[in-house]
Amino acid sequence: MDFRSLQYFVTVAEELNFTHAAEKLTISQPPLSMQIKQLEEDLGAQLFIRGKRKLQLTEAGRAFYRRATQILSLSQDARDEIRSLGNELSGRVRLGIVAGRAPYFTGRWIAGFHEEYPLVTFSVWNGSSDDVIDRLYKGLIDLAVVAAPYDEEHLEGITVGSTPWTAIIPADHELAKKEGNSITLQDLAKVPLIVPERPSRLDAIRRWFMSEKLEPQIFCTLSSYIDAVALVEQGAGVCIFPKTTYTPNPYIVTKVIDAPVRIAKYVLVWPKAQQPHGLNEAFIDYVRDVMEEENYRSIASLNGESEPEYKDAELL
Repeated sequence: MDFRSLQYFVTVAEELNFTHAAEKLTISQPPLSMQIKQLEEDLGAQLFIRGKRKLQLTEAGRAFYRRATQILSLSQDARDEIRSLGNELSGRVRLGIVAGRAPYFTGRWIAGFHEEYPLVTFSVWNGSSDDVIDRLYKGLIDLAVVAAPYDEEHLEGITVGSTPWTAIIPADHELAKKEGNSITLQDLAKVPLIVPERPSRLDAIRRWFMSEKLEPQIFCTLSSYIDAVALVEQGAGVCIFPKTTYTPNPYIVTKVIDAPVRIAKYVLVWPKAQQPHGLNEAFIDYVRDVMEEENYRSIASLNGESEPEYKDAELL
Protein backbone atom coordinates (compact mmCIF):
# COMPACT_ATOMS: atom_id res chain seq x y z
CA MET A 1 0.00 0.00 0.00
CA ASP A 2 1.35 3.46 -0.91
CA PHE A 3 0.07 7.01 -1.35
CA ARG A 4 -0.66 6.43 -5.03
CA SER A 5 -2.90 3.45 -4.35
CA LEU A 6 -4.67 5.45 -1.62
CA GLN A 7 -5.31 8.30 -4.08
CA TYR A 8 -6.60 5.81 -6.65
CA PHE A 9 -8.97 4.30 -4.09
CA VAL A 10 -10.27 7.69 -2.90
CA THR A 11 -10.95 8.80 -6.47
CA VAL A 12 -12.85 5.60 -7.29
CA ALA A 13 -14.78 5.88 -4.00
CA GLU A 14 -15.83 9.42 -4.88
CA GLU A 15 -16.69 8.73 -8.51
CA LEU A 16 -18.14 5.21 -7.92
CA ASN A 17 -17.24 4.49 -11.53
CA PHE A 18 -13.92 3.09 -12.79
CA THR A 19 -14.18 4.83 -16.17
CA HIS A 20 -14.82 8.26 -14.67
CA ALA A 21 -12.15 7.73 -12.00
CA ALA A 22 -9.59 6.69 -14.63
CA GLU A 23 -10.35 9.80 -16.66
CA LYS A 24 -9.93 12.00 -13.60
CA LEU A 25 -6.61 10.32 -12.77
CA THR A 26 -5.52 10.43 -16.44
CA ILE A 27 -4.75 6.71 -16.56
CA SER A 28 -6.40 3.82 -18.38
CA GLN A 29 -9.07 1.75 -16.66
CA PRO A 30 -7.38 -1.73 -16.54
CA PRO A 31 -4.38 -0.60 -14.42
CA LEU A 32 -6.74 1.26 -12.09
CA SER A 33 -8.90 -1.83 -11.62
CA MET A 34 -5.79 -3.90 -10.93
CA GLN A 35 -4.58 -1.37 -8.33
CA ILE A 36 -7.91 -1.53 -6.47
CA LYS A 37 -7.91 -5.34 -6.63
CA GLN A 38 -4.35 -5.42 -5.24
CA LEU A 39 -5.36 -3.02 -2.47
CA GLU A 40 -8.27 -5.26 -1.49
CA GLU A 41 -5.93 -8.24 -1.36
CA ASP A 42 -3.45 -6.31 0.80
CA LEU A 43 -6.21 -5.32 3.21
CA GLY A 44 -7.91 -8.70 3.15
CA ALA A 45 -11.29 -7.04 2.64
CA GLN A 46 -13.65 -6.22 -0.22
CA LEU A 47 -13.92 -2.45 -0.62
CA PHE A 48 -16.50 -2.23 -3.41
CA ILE A 49 -19.64 -4.03 -4.51
CA ARG A 50 -19.29 -4.15 -8.28
CA GLY A 51 -22.68 -3.68 -9.95
CA LYS A 52 -23.51 -3.54 -13.64
CA ARG A 53 -23.87 0.23 -13.75
CA LYS A 54 -22.39 1.59 -10.55
CA LEU A 55 -20.01 0.69 -7.76
CA GLN A 56 -21.00 0.73 -4.11
CA LEU A 57 -18.73 0.97 -1.10
CA THR A 58 -18.89 -1.89 1.36
CA GLU A 59 -18.85 -1.17 5.09
CA ALA A 60 -15.11 -1.84 5.04
CA GLY A 61 -14.81 0.48 2.04
CA ARG A 62 -16.56 3.33 3.85
CA ALA A 63 -14.32 2.90 6.89
CA PHE A 64 -11.19 2.77 4.74
CA TYR A 65 -12.31 5.86 2.79
CA ARG A 66 -12.42 7.89 6.01
CA ARG A 67 -8.92 6.78 6.95
CA ALA A 68 -7.51 7.17 3.45
CA THR A 69 -8.69 10.78 3.14
CA GLN A 70 -7.17 11.57 6.53
CA ILE A 71 -3.83 9.98 5.55
CA LEU A 72 -3.69 11.86 2.23
CA SER A 73 -4.61 15.12 3.92
CA LEU A 74 -1.91 14.65 6.59
CA SER A 75 0.59 13.80 3.88
CA GLN A 76 -0.18 17.05 2.08
CA ASP A 77 0.06 18.95 5.36
CA ALA A 78 3.50 17.45 5.98
CA ARG A 79 4.69 18.59 2.54
CA ASP A 80 3.24 22.06 3.12
CA GLU A 81 4.85 22.34 6.53
CA ILE A 82 8.28 21.40 5.22
CA ARG A 83 7.95 23.92 2.39
CA SER A 84 6.83 26.59 4.86
CA LEU A 85 10.12 26.18 6.76
CA GLY A 86 11.87 27.82 3.84
CA ASN A 87 12.33 31.53 3.38
CA GLU A 88 8.81 32.19 2.10
CA LEU A 89 5.64 30.96 3.79
CA SER A 90 3.66 28.49 1.69
CA GLY A 91 1.24 25.60 2.05
CA ARG A 92 -2.49 25.17 2.56
CA VAL A 93 -4.78 26.37 5.35
CA ARG A 94 -7.88 24.16 5.78
CA LEU A 95 -10.76 26.13 7.25
CA GLY A 96 -14.22 25.08 8.37
CA ILE A 97 -16.83 27.82 8.73
CA VAL A 98 -20.48 28.18 9.67
CA ALA A 99 -23.12 30.16 7.81
CA GLY A 100 -24.13 33.72 8.65
CA ARG A 101 -21.38 36.31 9.01
CA ALA A 102 -18.51 33.81 9.30
CA PRO A 103 -17.81 33.59 5.53
CA TYR A 104 -17.39 37.36 5.40
CA PHE A 105 -14.98 37.48 8.34
CA THR A 106 -13.03 34.61 6.80
CA GLY A 107 -13.04 36.15 3.33
CA ARG A 108 -11.43 39.30 4.67
CA TRP A 109 -8.67 37.32 6.41
CA ILE A 110 -8.00 35.17 3.36
CA ALA A 111 -7.72 38.23 1.12
CA GLY A 112 -5.27 39.97 3.42
CA PHE A 113 -3.20 36.89 4.28
CA HIS A 114 -2.94 35.82 0.63
CA GLU A 115 -1.80 39.29 -0.36
CA GLU A 116 0.99 39.04 2.22
CA TYR A 117 1.83 35.39 1.46
CA PRO A 118 0.90 34.68 -2.19
CA LEU A 119 2.18 31.08 -2.09
CA VAL A 120 -0.38 30.09 0.55
CA THR A 121 -3.56 28.37 -0.63
CA PHE A 122 -6.85 27.78 1.19
CA SER A 123 -9.48 25.05 1.43
CA VAL A 124 -12.81 26.19 2.91
CA TRP A 125 -15.58 23.81 4.06
CA ASN A 126 -19.01 25.05 5.18
CA GLY A 127 -21.45 23.38 7.57
CA SER A 128 -23.19 23.67 10.93
CA SER A 129 -21.10 24.37 14.05
CA ASP A 130 -21.41 20.73 15.16
CA ASP A 131 -20.39 19.39 11.74
CA VAL A 132 -17.45 21.80 11.48
CA ILE A 133 -16.19 20.91 14.97
CA ASP A 134 -16.54 17.20 14.18
CA ARG A 135 -14.28 17.63 11.14
CA LEU A 136 -11.84 19.61 13.29
CA TYR A 137 -11.56 16.77 15.82
CA LYS A 138 -11.06 14.26 12.99
CA GLY A 139 -8.17 16.28 11.55
CA LEU A 140 -9.96 17.00 8.27
CA ILE A 141 -9.58 20.76 8.81
CA ASP A 142 -7.01 22.81 10.72
CA LEU A 143 -9.06 25.73 12.04
CA ALA A 144 -12.75 26.53 12.35
CA VAL A 145 -14.99 29.57 12.70
CA VAL A 146 -18.03 28.51 14.73
CA ALA A 147 -20.84 30.12 16.66
CA ALA A 148 -20.51 30.23 20.44
CA PRO A 149 -20.91 28.43 22.75
CA TYR A 150 -18.20 25.87 22.01
CA ASP A 151 -16.28 23.17 23.89
CA GLU A 152 -13.81 25.34 25.81
CA GLU A 153 -12.38 22.29 27.61
CA HIS A 154 -10.96 20.85 24.41
CA LEU A 155 -10.84 23.85 22.06
CA GLU A 156 -8.81 27.04 22.15
CA GLY A 157 -10.45 30.08 20.61
CA ILE A 158 -10.50 33.81 19.99
CA THR A 159 -13.63 35.89 19.42
CA VAL A 160 -13.66 37.25 15.88
CA GLY A 161 -17.06 38.89 15.48
CA SER A 162 -20.69 39.16 16.43
CA THR A 163 -24.02 39.78 14.77
CA PRO A 164 -27.59 40.36 16.00
CA TRP A 165 -30.26 37.69 15.84
CA THR A 166 -32.97 38.48 13.33
CA ALA A 167 -36.38 37.34 12.14
CA ILE A 168 -36.52 36.45 8.45
CA ILE A 169 -40.10 37.05 7.33
CA PRO A 170 -42.03 36.38 4.08
CA ALA A 171 -42.48 39.74 2.33
CA ASP A 172 -46.29 39.40 2.26
CA HIS A 173 -46.54 38.46 5.96
CA GLU A 174 -48.23 40.91 8.36
CA LEU A 175 -45.07 41.13 10.48
CA ALA A 176 -43.08 42.22 7.42
CA LYS A 177 -45.44 45.16 6.97
CA LYS A 178 -45.00 46.31 10.57
CA GLU A 179 -43.20 49.69 10.80
CA GLY A 180 -39.53 49.77 11.71
CA ASN A 181 -36.53 47.48 11.28
CA SER A 182 -36.95 45.58 14.54
CA ILE A 183 -39.39 43.11 16.03
CA THR A 184 -40.17 41.75 19.51
CA LEU A 185 -40.58 38.28 20.95
CA GLN A 186 -44.24 39.11 21.61
CA ASP A 187 -44.72 39.49 17.85
CA LEU A 188 -42.85 36.26 17.09
CA ALA A 189 -44.77 34.22 19.68
CA LYS A 190 -47.86 34.53 17.49
CA VAL A 191 -46.46 32.79 14.40
CA PRO A 192 -44.99 29.38 13.40
CA LEU A 193 -41.21 29.53 13.73
CA ILE A 194 -38.23 27.96 11.98
CA VAL A 195 -35.07 27.95 14.13
CA PRO A 196 -31.48 26.58 14.11
CA GLU A 197 -31.30 22.89 15.03
CA ARG A 198 -28.16 23.16 17.19
CA PRO A 199 -29.26 22.15 20.74
CA SER A 200 -27.60 25.13 22.45
CA ARG A 201 -29.28 27.53 20.03
CA LEU A 202 -32.67 25.88 20.39
CA ASP A 203 -32.40 26.01 24.19
CA ALA A 204 -31.37 29.68 24.11
CA ILE A 205 -34.32 30.64 21.92
CA ARG A 206 -36.74 28.84 24.24
CA ARG A 207 -35.21 30.70 27.20
CA TRP A 208 -35.72 34.04 25.45
CA PHE A 209 -39.44 33.38 25.17
CA MET A 210 -39.70 31.94 28.68
CA SER A 211 -38.14 35.14 30.08
CA GLU A 212 -41.14 36.98 28.62
CA LYS A 213 -43.56 34.27 29.79
CA LEU A 214 -44.15 33.27 26.17
CA GLU A 215 -44.14 29.93 24.34
CA PRO A 216 -42.53 29.81 20.86
CA GLN A 217 -44.42 27.90 18.13
CA ILE A 218 -41.35 26.04 16.79
CA PHE A 219 -42.31 23.61 14.04
CA CYS A 220 -39.11 23.28 11.99
CA THR A 221 -35.34 23.25 12.64
CA LEU A 222 -32.44 23.61 10.19
CA SER A 223 -28.74 24.45 10.05
CA SER A 224 -28.29 26.36 6.78
CA TYR A 225 -28.97 30.05 6.16
CA ILE A 226 -29.63 29.26 2.49
CA ASP A 227 -32.28 26.74 3.52
CA ALA A 228 -33.75 29.27 5.92
CA VAL A 229 -34.19 31.85 3.17
CA ALA A 230 -35.67 29.25 0.80
CA LEU A 231 -38.28 28.11 3.34
CA VAL A 232 -39.25 31.66 4.21
CA GLU A 233 -39.51 32.60 0.52
CA GLN A 234 -42.08 29.85 0.10
CA GLY A 235 -44.11 31.08 3.07
CA ALA A 236 -43.30 28.11 5.33
CA GLY A 237 -42.93 30.35 8.36
CA VAL A 238 -40.80 33.00 10.04
CA CYS A 239 -37.17 32.05 10.72
CA ILE A 240 -34.99 33.13 13.64
CA PHE A 241 -31.36 33.24 12.48
CA PRO A 242 -28.20 35.32 13.06
CA LYS A 243 -27.96 38.29 10.71
CA THR A 244 -25.80 37.88 7.63
CA THR A 245 -24.63 40.38 5.02
CA TYR A 246 -27.65 41.83 3.23
CA THR A 247 -28.47 40.40 -0.18
CA PRO A 248 -31.43 42.01 -1.98
CA ASN A 249 -34.37 39.60 -2.01
CA PRO A 250 -37.89 40.83 -2.85
CA TYR A 251 -39.50 37.80 -1.19
CA ILE A 252 -38.20 38.28 2.36
CA VAL A 253 -37.88 41.01 4.98
CA THR A 254 -35.32 40.85 7.81
CA LYS A 255 -35.87 42.55 11.16
CA VAL A 256 -33.58 42.63 14.22
CA ILE A 257 -35.05 41.00 17.33
CA ASP A 258 -34.90 43.61 20.09
CA ALA A 259 -35.88 44.45 23.70
CA PRO A 260 -33.08 43.53 24.15
CA VAL A 261 -31.12 42.76 21.00
CA ARG A 262 -29.67 39.25 21.12
CA ILE A 263 -26.12 38.84 19.82
CA ALA A 264 -24.55 35.75 18.22
CA LYS A 265 -20.79 35.49 18.78
CA TYR A 266 -18.32 33.90 16.33
CA VAL A 267 -15.07 32.27 17.43
CA LEU A 268 -11.97 31.02 15.60
CA VAL A 269 -11.08 27.69 17.26
CA TRP A 270 -8.52 24.87 17.13
CA PRO A 271 -7.89 21.75 19.30
CA LYS A 272 -5.93 22.34 22.49
CA ALA A 273 -4.31 18.94 22.06
CA GLN A 274 -2.90 19.97 18.67
CA GLN A 275 -1.44 23.41 19.17
CA PRO A 276 -0.96 25.17 15.81
CA HIS A 277 2.50 25.73 14.42
CA GLY A 278 4.05 26.85 11.17
CA LEU A 279 1.51 28.08 8.64
CA ASN A 280 -1.57 27.68 10.86
CA GLU A 281 0.12 29.56 13.70
CA ALA A 282 1.02 32.36 11.30
CA PHE A 283 -2.59 32.57 10.12
CA ILE A 284 -3.91 32.73 13.70
CA ASP A 285 -1.41 35.47 14.52
CA TYR A 286 -2.60 37.38 11.46
CA VAL A 287 -6.24 37.09 12.60
CA ARG A 288 -5.24 38.26 16.11
CA ASP A 289 -3.57 41.33 14.58
CA VAL A 290 -6.68 42.08 12.50
CA MET A 291 -8.92 41.79 15.56
CA GLU A 292 -6.64 43.99 17.69
CA GLU A 293 -6.66 46.65 14.97
CA GLU A 294 -10.46 46.49 14.69
CA ASN A 295 -10.85 46.69 18.48
CA TYR A 296 -8.52 49.70 18.57
CA ARG A 297 -10.59 51.45 15.91
CA SER A 298 -13.80 50.60 17.77
CA ILE A 299 -12.49 52.06 21.04
CA ALA A 300 -11.25 55.16 19.25
CA SER A 301 -14.68 55.56 17.67
CA LEU A 302 -16.49 55.19 21.00
CA ASN A 303 -14.23 57.86 22.52
CA GLY A 304 -15.40 60.18 19.78
CA GLU A 305 -18.91 60.91 18.64
CA SER A 306 -20.20 57.39 17.88
CA GLU A 307 -22.32 55.26 20.19
CA PRO A 308 -22.37 51.45 20.49
CA GLU A 309 -24.72 49.97 17.90
CA TYR A 310 -26.37 47.59 20.40
CA LYS A 311 -25.79 49.05 23.86
CA ASP A 312 -28.56 46.92 25.45
CA ALA A 313 -27.59 43.72 23.66
CA GLU A 314 -27.70 40.29 25.31
CA LEU A 315 -24.64 38.23 24.32
CA LEU A 316 -25.31 34.51 23.74
